[in-house]
Amino acid sequence: MTLLAERSGTASSDVADRAPKRPISPERIAASLTLLTLVVVGVLAVNEVGISIPAMIKSWGNAENFMGRVGGLSFPEPGDLVWLIALTVGLVLVGTLLAAVLSVPIAYLAASNTTPGNGWRAVARFVGVFTRALPDVVLAMAFVLMFSLGTLPGILAIGIHSIGMISKMFADAIEQIDEGPRLAIRAAGGTKMQEFASGILPQVLPSWVATVLHRNDINLRGSVVLGYVGVAGLGLEMSYAFKSLNYGKGLGIALVIFLLCIAMEIVSSLVRGAMLGQQRHTRSWIDRIIHPRLQEAEAGTSSSSRAAWATSPTTAVRRPWTAERVRNTIGGAVAVLVVIGSVIVSQINWLDFFTFWGKLPEVAAKFWPPSFGSYEASAMFEAMRETVSIALAATVLTLIPSIVLGSLAATNVAPGSGVRATARFLLVGIRGIPELILAIVLVVITGLGAQAGVIALAIGGIGLLGKLIADSFEEVDRGPERALRAVGASRLQTYASATVPQGMQALIGHIFYMLDTNIRAATILGIVGGGGVGYYLLNASQGSRYETVTAIVLMILVTVLVVEGLAMWMRKVFR
Repeated sequence: MTLLAERSGTASSDVADRAPKRPISPERIAASLTLLTLVVVGVLAVNEVGISIPAMIKSWGNAENFMGRVGGLSFPEPGDLVWLIALTVGLVLVGTLLAAVLSVPIAYLAASNTTPGNGWRAVARFVGVFTRALPDVVLAMAFVLMFSLGTLPGILAIGIHSIGMISKMFADAIEQIDEGPRLAIRAAGGTKMQEFASGILPQVLPSWVATVLHRNDINLRGSVVLGYVGVAGLGLEMSYAFKSLNYGKGLGIALVIFLLCIAMEIVSSLVRGAMLGQQRHTRSWIDRIIHPRLQEAEAGTSSSSRAAWATSPTTAVRRPWTAERVRNTIGGAVAVLVVIGSVIVSQINWLDFFTFWGKLPEVAAKFWPPSFGSYEASAMFEAMRETVSIALAATVLTLIPSIVLGSLAATNVAPGSGVRATARFLLVGIRGIPELILAIVLVVITGLGAQAGVIALAIGGIGLLGKLIADSFEEVDRGPERALRAVGASRLQTYASATVPQGMQALIGHIFYMLDTNIRAATILGIVGGGGVGYYLLNASQGSRYETVTAIVLMILVTVLVVEGLAMWMRKVFR
């Protein structure tokens, strides 16, 4: 055992001695200090919130008293419940598909290898950041004023808000393609559309589908809060129940939403597995097709595993109907039918698209110019600071559990398939809990304030960040890991010396994405008493003070832009 340890240490030191000594730049030092400062501020924010486990246990009696008054869960009539579920799934799916369609041209302009110029790229990137910073609940408020009550305001709110994340991931996938097919089409005189359809789309389509499915899961959980501003579906019924003090029915609908989120996550995972292949089913945002290293690793098997019908254009035209092709065709037909059914169920009033133009100036005048109204500017800035503090505290609390669960969910880190399956199951279960519902439960236990919001975001963030970490760790180069194990390094040594260093850049990016997400989510949780600027947002919307809503949204936008700038800088420095 000692000999193996010595060999491991010697091998590691030899590799370190042979590696070129790269000087640490002042920019890297500044970035490291900035990162450390954010961590310290996050720890201070946790301390400021004053989370106390003993106090929460002591307050558990509040939950018992509350459940005693509830008297048990109740649900809508079975027929009504089925219709509400279909309505909610339908509007979420249509909204997500709307975002996916609109994101294609934005991603094409935002990708460095397809954009017509830097100006177009800057505009496209800004559109992505801007739509990502606009809370979907605020968009829903505006669309409720412009369109009829129903699903259309929710569809448009989900669609526009989702453009930010989907277009970013689409653009990243385009930038990582193999340029060979596209350049070959260009050399043969192909048009830009032919380059895209035949040289780009086949390479990025699996990654795009995975991105859309993942975003659909997020939108389903986020659709709950849209019910509080009049969007039809389960969220609206839940808001009616809580406002009428029918807590049993409200909690019953919350349970239905939780089970629906779990079911949607499982279905999405199965579809991703079917499209991306057995070895790549865990990828939801960036799969192996966009990583050149993995393309090279799979290149050795691509030619040998090529089907007979793909050996020439003539045979490709006469492609036989194999079992796989039949299965894929049926799957595509089912997907089309689901989309058509979702549009039908959503009951969109198409005439609204022709009549809302007359309302547009009136609605715009309500939201502009921005003003804090009767609120003091100092109070609003303090509320925004509290929102950022809640987001930082939640991100810090999420970090360690996410790294642990995410690492155990990675194939190359987990000590066994059972451990990995358990970790993946926990991540799916946690992701299935909408943060708004969790915040409502925590407000009952802990009372109004930032504590409920921080805990709700921290728990919800474990599912998302843990999955991203697991996917990133599974994407690292396995060469250094195999080299360390060959010289007798333990699994922990391999993890610390090979896996984590390679995944560090992705880890930093995911943490900033989590902070970005938490800032917007903290705003929404304030609506149900989670603290921060959301309280003022709720009061302003209920009082029809839309100019104040605009002022709050602008504060959120500036904050998100700062976080986005920091994230881009960090990824560049630690590349």
